[in-house]
Amino acid sequence: MNANSLTVDIIRRKLNDQSSLPPHNHFPPGFLSGPPRPAAVLIPFIRQNNQWRILFIRRNDIDGDRHSGQVAFPGGAQEPLDPSLQDAALREAQEEIGLNPKDVQILGNLRDFITISNFQVTPFVGLIPWPYELNPSPAEVKKIFTIPLDWLADSNNLEETWRDLPDNQRISVAYFQEFDNEILWGASARFTLDLLSTLGLR
Repeated sequence: MNANSLTVDIIRRKLNDQSSLPPHNHFPPGFLSGPPRPAAVLIPFIRQNNQWRILFIRRNDIDGDRHSGQVAFPGGAQEPLDPSLQDAALREAQEEIGLNPKDVQILGNLRDFITISNFQVTPFVGLIPWPYELNPSPAEVKKIFTIPLDWLADSNNLEETWRDLPDNQRISVAYFQEFDNEILWGASARFTLDLLSTLGLR
């Protein structure tokens, strides 16, 4: 399927019932200690010049933050004030990039992912109007940019390598080629690959 021929209804239908699937967990048994903490991210879709694009952020450089400087989606841990994981994703998007939750049309969600930082992350897919005036938090976000969905779906732009873990164990790590001077890799790349698979684009 051509990425740009997808309609909102098709995207919503393909995302349906993803939450019933078990979480992705790429780590060997016993690698992560304790139960994962719930978290959520927002995968923002925009439509620009008849082309679907996905919005990403690059996190600011913060001492002690293992995800510092990485390309990511807006999101974070669920807090006690969040009634649901979806609310957590929308709250974080508002705090990080100034996106009003009322302006987001949630189309569905992907299955959960267990991350190396021991979070169980639920990625929510949301449509946002475009153009839109975003206000990134200077403390958290260095850059906001978009990548075309059809570029992400091109297998020539993807590379998988191996990362060594303790006890002679290894996991596969996904890297996309550089786009707009940015490299999408790690958990956010895995969310993106699962989105592409769910939409029938890989």
